[in-house]
Amino acid sequence: MEQKYVVKGGNPLVGEVVIGGAKNAALPVLAAAVMTDGCCHIDNMPNVRDINVLLQAMEGIGAGINRINDNEVVITGKGIKPEGIVDNEFIRKIRASYYLIGALLGKYKKAQVVLPGGCAIGARPIDQHIKGFEALGAKVTIEHGMIKAEADHLVGSHIYMDVVSVGATINIMMAASLADGNTVIENAAKEPHVVDVANFLNCMGADIRGAGTDVIRINGKKAFGNCEYSIIPDQIEAGTFMTAAAVTKGDITVKNVIPKHLESISAKLTEIGAEVTEFDDAVRVVATKRLKPTQIKTLPYPGFPTDMQPQMAITLALSEGISMITESIFENRFRYVDELTRMGAKIQVEGNTALITGVEKYTGAEVSAPDLRAGAALVIAGLAADGITQVDSIGFIHRGYERFEEKLQGLGGQIQLVETEKELQKFILQVS
Repeated sequence: MEQKYVVKGGNPLVGEVVIGGAKNAALPVLAAAVMTDGCCHIDNMPNVRDINVLLQAMEGIGAGINRINDNEVVITGKGIKPEGIVDNEFIRKIRASYYLIGALLGKYKKAQVVLPGGCAIGARPIDQHIKGFEALGAKVTIEHGMIKAEADHLVGSHIYMDVVSVGATINIMMAASLADGNTVIENAAKEPHVVDVANFLNCMGADIRGAGTDVIRINGKKAFGNCEYSIIPDQIEAGTFMTAAAVTKGDITVKNVIPKHLESISAKLTEIGAEVTEFDDAVRVVATKRLKPTQIKTLPYPGFPTDMQPQMAITLALSEGISMITESIFENRFRYVDELTRMGAKIQVEGNTALITGVEKYTGAEVSAPDLRAGAALVIAGLAADGITQVDSIGFIHRGYERFEEKLQGLGGQIQLVETEKELQKFILQVS
């Protein structure tokens, strides 16, 4: 039997939870660390599967990786072989491998990285990345599943992004920071993790201004030096626990967060009747009664994040009345709906819109996680359901949540990771 979560619902989640570093900021920050021959000391790094895979791949091309503890690492790019090819069976599974293209192209003027595998939630084309690298003077080819980029030298350029892309904004920013002259990126992504990567590059010696706005200006440098850096907290992990309070009619204080990054989530929870209180580095969410319906459209930051869409859907599916969610970022983001329907939810999907008719309660069922965020959402639905829920394919959840079951147990959730039929039956006996 593969690992699965078994959950007994019905307890409100109450207490405090500490949020880890942002996976979506840590991945490009770690990749960017190879751009210096000096040492980068990085902390508040989440200990999740995607991070460990990327560190392994970086070690494979000669980067020095010294893991001080689960959440702290010292990286040096000094030993990297410029002709190093980034490829192994693990790196093919994570999207963020493409950040090594921008980092290696910037530093060595050449990069060869296996094209990242498809993502369960839909296609993420890399045409904007390629367009940006070419604008800086690189020649980019794709052959045998590898993307190769090389240039005699990189020259700053004026780049207008056709679509707002976080990955492409970060990748172009990395390459341009070691190019000759000035680069301007227009229609840039404004996400908190774009800002975090810019701050990290500046910490190593880059000159980047305007990150967090739609125009980023970069004055290219010759080389980078040492750096100590702490990664921002994970807005999606924080949002997931915020919805957990709303779904289970609980009272959770989510600590070590930047409330500004959570505003779109806080606003929706407030709108549907939860109480949200902001502190300097924490938010508290309390829900005592049945919540109200609303409409949500996922948008690039500062709009409502696509990565919070499944968690909000499970919240709204227990609210009164009819809600609507429009997914404007990824085409396959509703693959969890069939699973949630097994638990009693009433959701109709038409194209990129889900029409949700609130039900009184969920009932436990056997469900399967279709992707990272939907997996976490199904676990939380299980914590609100009558009876026992089993969630399998939880490898997805471990890609982006650190100690997920431990944190939920700390809030009073009855959840256990089981690996054998015997453990499963033992848990069911204990809680029934």
